[in-house]
Amino acid sequence: MMIKTLVSPCSVVGFGSQKLKLDRSCKKVKPGGVRMELTITQPDDWHLHLRDGDLLQAVVPHSASHFRRAIVMPNLKPPVTSTAAAINYRESIMKALPVGSSFDPLMTLYLTDKTHPDEIKLARESGVVYAVKLYPAGATTNSQDGVTDLFGKCLPVLEEMVKQNMPLLVHGEVTDPSIDVFDREKIFIETVLQPLIQRLPQLKVVMEHITTMDAVNFVESCKEGFVGATVTPQHLLLNRNALFQGGLQPHNYCLPVLKREIHREAIVKAVTSGSKKFFLGTDSAPHERRRKESSCGCAGIYSAPVALSLYAKVFDEAGALDKLEAFTSFNGPDFYGLPRNSSKITLKKAPWKVPEVLSFSFGEIIPMFAGETLQWQPSFE
Repeated sequence: MMIKTLVSPCSVVGFGSQKLKLDRSCKKVKPGGVRMELTITQPDDWHLHLRDGDLLQAVVPHSASHFRRAIVMPNLKPPVTSTAAAINYRESIMKALPVGSSFDPLMTLYLTDKTHPDEIKLARESGVVYAVKLYPAGATTNSQDGVTDLFGKCLPVLEEMVKQNMPLLVHGEVTDPSIDVFDREKIFIETVLQPLIQRLPQLKVVMEHITTMDAVNFVESCKEGFVGATVTPQHLLLNRNALFQGGLQPHNYCLPVLKREIHREAIVKAVTSGSKKFFLGTDSAPHERRRKESSCGCAGIYSAPVALSLYAKVFDEAGALDKLEAFTSFNGPDFYGLPRNSSKITLKKAPWKVPEVLSFSFGEIIPMFAGETLQWQPSFE
């Protein structure tokens, strides 16, 4: 990682094929002023939703412009439950990429009560499937086909995953309607995750998009190399007040839901500590604006265009920029047993304004921190 200061005028920021002018705060940066640049190994996104159809075509350029690889979630309709389906989905993603892009989608399978151990063997042999995703039935978007009997029907599959060194990616929430929504991660750890690790200690597990101090403590207590966690920009920057400030805020609604400030602070402390157990996973989840701003709005925050800027903001404010590269670019591939990227990306400290809306032929998507001014921008040179 290299940090340097330089004199630089304002510039134009691009989101894939879209371009936008910087806001007035950037124009106040006078020529001759000192600006910081941070050059790091190009990051990967270890938790990404790309959807399919028109949404896929719209959003994949945003991730491809910043990230070299991404673990692509399988919760489509119908879900990606077989290796053959994962291969077909990957082909659709590759066709949607901008010309010349080197973005590499790493595919996953959707675990169900009907998944067979032989499917795990096929997945490993395919060379394109890198993990299996556990969605407790009903936990989040398109999870109705998820697992209902982890320690019964799914146990032979989990045992085969140990043999194949195939990670299990966990949406860590119970779905019992009698459990308070803000407690569902904590209860999942106690009733599902801890027993799972005790029963299969050699199973590699990623606790996805952690949201609580309880999750931080659990991951830190586990053996390094076998249990890790992805962390999103929203759970580093927002607490549950963000759902209600100035009225109901549907574009800050995600699952797992935002938690109290004490939990946000615990997650920031964990990721900026230098621990190898935590790594970047945006959980960027695009929905059309009309589906978010409705009587029953979808869960998901679209962060792909702004994620690197937001992660840099977190580490900068914590005085831990020296630890940013490990979190964004090293810890993830090291956990998965993959090589680190050789390509570099530069983050420049120069104010720019996030677009209020991203418009496409099929509708609009509202990005995270829409209309707000951020201080770090990835270089598109």
